[in-house]
Amino acid sequence: MIIDTHTHLDNKKFINDVDEVIKRAKEVGVKKFIIPAADPRDLPRAIELAQKYDEVYFGVGFHPVDIDKYDEKLITCFINHPKCVAVGEIGLDYHWVKEKDKQQKQIELFHRQIELAKKYNKPIIVHIREATEDSIKVIETHPEIKGVFHCFNAAEQLLKFSDRFYYGIGGVITFKNARKLINVFPKIPKERVVIETDAPYLTPHPFRGKRNEPMYTTLIRDKIAKLWGVSREEVEDITTKNAKRLFGI
Repeated sequence: MIIDTHTHLDNKKFINDVDEVIKRAKEVGVKKFIIPAADPRDLPRAIELAQKYDEVYFGVGFHPVDIDKYDEKLITCFINHPKCVAVGEIGLDYHWVKEKDKQQKQIELFHRQIELAKKYNKPIIVHIREATEDSIKVIETHPEIKGVFHCFNAAEQLLKFSDRFYYGIGGVITFKNARKLINVFPKIPKERVVIETDAPYLTPHPFRGKRNEPMYTTLIRDKIAKLWGVSREEVEDITTKNAKRLFGI
């Protein structure tokens, strides 16, 4: 059994065949799917899928590039939904947002959404891109929060949070230029690794350039098995237990 802990099945790239995408994934052993909040316009679709499929769950929150759309009422409206398992993806993104005032706004809303996660007892799904130092500063001010670093960026500084955070490993670990991640990966405690695709993005090798989908978690599983020197089944067992522990599913 595999759990895809980060897959954008609500994305418009799946609008015509999401049922087939889920079916294909289930046929290769993917039994649960978590749709993180990315674009608030897609949230109704995420909820629709979560209500249609027992295996699908979702998160609420505002991605750091969407700070201008922030609507706390939208979060609180759905955070207690029985299929809502997290707040996120939230965090900091200085790759797409260069303006200092907007970066500061990201920091403020990162804090604000963490406070909501604490209030409603939800883990957070953290997005970090070119903003590791400021992300650490924010997380350090909330010692009780737990969550996952989505698409773990191989920053060793983030390993200091391994007592309460998990590390999302996706297709990047299969890339030929993923040397930094592969070098850092063994330092992550096994009980803190979860599998994700970030579908439709970051498709694993050898399918780079094509649309990603949850069935490709098997390629990520195989790469982890090779790096750990264990069987595929052991990787599935460890990462599934980790995901269930984090998200309560």
